[in-house]
Amino acid sequence: MSFAGKISALRERATAYWIARTEQERKFLLVGGAVAALALFYLVLLEPALDGREQLRRSLPELRQQAAQLEALAGEARAVASEPAPSVTPLTREALAASMSTRGLNPASLSVSGEYTKVQLSNVSFANLMAWLDAQRRESRLVVQDAQFSAQSALGQVDATLTLRQSGGPAS
Repeated sequence: MSFAGKISALRERATAYWIARTEQERKFLLVGGAVAALALFYLVLLEPALDGREQLRRSLPELRQQAAQLEALAGEARAVASEPAPSVTPLTREALAASMSTRGLNPASLSVSGEYTKVQLSNVSFANLMAWLDAQRRESRLVVQDAQFSAQSALGQVDATLTLRQSGGPAS
C-alpha cells in the first residue's frame, strides 16, 4: 500500500468516526481539540520563549558589569603593552654567588658567559634550590635550559648541575 493510499484510508476512518458522533459530541471534540492545540502551542512555543526572556532580563545587569570589568582590564592591558619592557641587568658571577649564598647554596662551580650560566652544586637542599630558581626567574629572568639532579642519602639533599639562560623578554 502506498503512502497516498494510507493517507486516504486514514481520512476515511476519521470521516466515519466524525459522522458517527452526535452534534453535541462534535462540539465537545472541537472545543477539546482547540484547547489541546492552544495548550500545545503555549507549552512548545510560547512558554520557553517567555522563560528565556525572563532569565535574560535577570542576568543582563550581571553581564553588563562583567563587560565593564572586561573593558577596564582590556584598557589596563593596552596601557601595559604600550609601556616599554623594563631592561634586564646582565648577570654577573658575583651577583649570582651573592644571591645563592643568601639561600644557603654554595656552588662547587659557577661560570657566566653572556646570557648563559652553568652552576654545579653539591649536597644542597632541593627546596632551597627551587626557591632560589623561582626567585631568579622572577627577578633576573633566568630560565633553566638544562638540569640534572642526583638524590643524596640525606632526605631532601641533591647534587645538581644547571644550565641557565637569561632571557630579555618580560618575566613570566
